Amino acid sequence: MADAMPAAGWTERADLKALVAALGEDNCRYVGGAVRDTLLGIEVKDVDVATPLLPRDVIARLDAAGIRNVPTGIEHGTVTAVLPDGPVEITTLRHDVSTDGRRATVAFASEWQEDAARRDFTINALYADPETLKIADYFDGLRDLADRRVRFIGDARQRIREDHLRILRYFRFQARFGSQPADEDSENACAELAATLKGLSRERVGMEMMNLLGLADPAPTLQRMAELGVLAVILPEADPVPLTALVTQEKAQAAAPAAIRRLAAILPADPSLAEQVASRFRLSGAQKKRLVTAARRDGDPAEPQELAYFLGMEEAADRLLLEGRDISPLSGWQVPVFPLKGGEIVERGVAAGPDVARILRSVEKRWVSEGFPARDRVVALLEEELGR
Repeated sequence: MADAMPAAGWTERADLKALVAALGEDNCRYVGGAVRDTLLGIEVKDVDVATPLLPRDVIARLDAAGIRNVPTGIEHGTVTAVLPDGPVEITTLRHDVSTDGRRATVAFASEWQEDAARRDFTINALYADPETLKIADYFDGLRDLADRRVRFIGDARQRIREDHLRILRYFRFQARFGSQPADEDSENACAELAATLKGLSRERVGMEMMNLLGLADPAPTLQRMAELGVLAVILPEADPVPLTALVTQEKAQAAAPAAIRRLAAILPADPSLAEQVASRFRLSGAQKKRLVTAARRDGDPAEPQELAYFLGMEEAADRLLLEGRDISPLSGWQVPVFPLKGGEIVERGVAAGPDVARILRSVEKRWVSEGFPARDRVVALLEEELGR
């Protein structure tokens, strides 16, 4: 792989050039994901900059250049430059003073390699000069990137002891960038220290798992996590085998990946368990509802549009894909509005109350089963119900 990063759209941003000018070309380098993804030809979403300048000096230089900035992580040396084409995080070079597996105490450094040594994987420790785009690679990250190898920097076990979440990050990066066979030492370290994941917050674990499940095809990686005993630590109820079939269905039917749907696939179809897992992973209310709805998939099969009407479009697609059914009837279809109100039933002489609700539900159910016919048919169905 080349020792210089190719020019990309983001490297030509005028606001980035102004930022580099404000900091000084010798005082900043692009780092991390932007460099890695550009080398792989992947669209870059976020740009990070590393600098030997202290945070106060970064702020002073940005202020002098009229660049708005926010001290988003000042205790860890991070200042965010608010630029027209997107924010850029600028972080002072650091080294770890102490770590406990969950958080680190850092001190500012002056050497680029010292900053690189505290990062997680070799492919994330690549720095690019903003002017020449020449890459500084201290741990053979370029070779690993060319070989699609995800490898911890230095001692894998030490990197994990510094931050236990790196176990899950390893598998997420393996699913996204890695090839087989995977790095043996990295896998062994993750297996040996899997129990340390119990000390992390459930929210952090849940967020990392959802990021992994949302990738193009996490099935082989989930299977490997199970084989190494990692999956059982964070989600003992999970069975990764059904995920392969779901991903196959999604690809065959051009359905976008959905982490919640994938989570439902690896869990038993048990609504109460789905609620527990949603709480454990600190999922949002909407995510929890969708997961629980997917867990009810063992009921009687319904027509796709009927499912969409009663459950919602996303939930219907989840159910169909999990059952290996065709989602094309939902393509371009919009959920219709039931063209009957309770007041119309009252106007026909039915006393307001449970009878109105019962008739309304009965007509609605027949309307759905007939494929959502026009208003005239709904009126006829109402007359039939009233005649009973």
